[in-house]
Amino acid sequence: MKIIVSEEISSVCPEFAGAAVEAWVTNTQYCELLWQEINALAEQFKEKYSTVTIKDIPSIDATRKVYKLCGKDPSRYRPAAEALIRRMVQGKQLYQIDTLVDLVNLASIAYGYSIGGFDADKFVGDTLTLGIGKEGEPYEGIGRGMLNIAGLPVYRDAEGGVGTPTSDHERTKMTMQTTHVMVLINGYDGNREHVNNCAQYLKELFEKHASGKDVNIVEYGSFFTP
Repeated sequence: MKIIVSEEISSVCPEFAGAAVEAWVTNTQYCELLWQEINALAEQFKEKYSTVTIKDIPSIDATRKVYKLCGKDPSRYRPAAEALIRRMVQGKQLYQIDTLVDLVNLASIAYGYSIGGFDADKFVGDTLTLGIGKEGEPYEGIGRGMLNIAGLPVYRDAEGGVGTPTSDHERTKMTMQTTHVMVLINGYDGNREHVNNCAQYLKELFEKHASGKDVNIVEYGSFFTP
């Protein structure tokens, strides 16, 4: 899968750094060891952050700034990482979906990046392009119904939008039947080292909790010259 960062995104975030993690996996409904890790991190975050200070996490702060530059209110359409961490520090239990979704959420929380997790076999075509959502562009967010993505960064395949930092699309979501995943890490802070550490963490999580095989990591972003 080829991933292109459009001029629309490069112009508002020339430092954008992304990483794609592809793997062949086995999903399960629930993983006790994974949830032990999630709950341990929740306790750390409740001590370290408040609902106000999570906005100062560099990866979250950078994503919020890009939302504003693209024309979206990050307090109304919260980036997923911020929403997840906010729920943790409020003392609320995270939603338990399935192992693939839960481990992507864990990585998102641990590194502060909004991470898209997709069933790679559901993409249409061989290219994903990161651009900005348009007025009236149809987009069905997972569990959210039709979502107004105008002004949101959005990945599109040949059929249309598949992922934003606020919500991924129903069409390409991971399910219990998913065996081939593609995970996209959005580093609007431009911290390539932090992005790659997150990618390596996801690789470990896939191998440890989802029988991950043939895990491949590819960098992409504004730092690549055409």
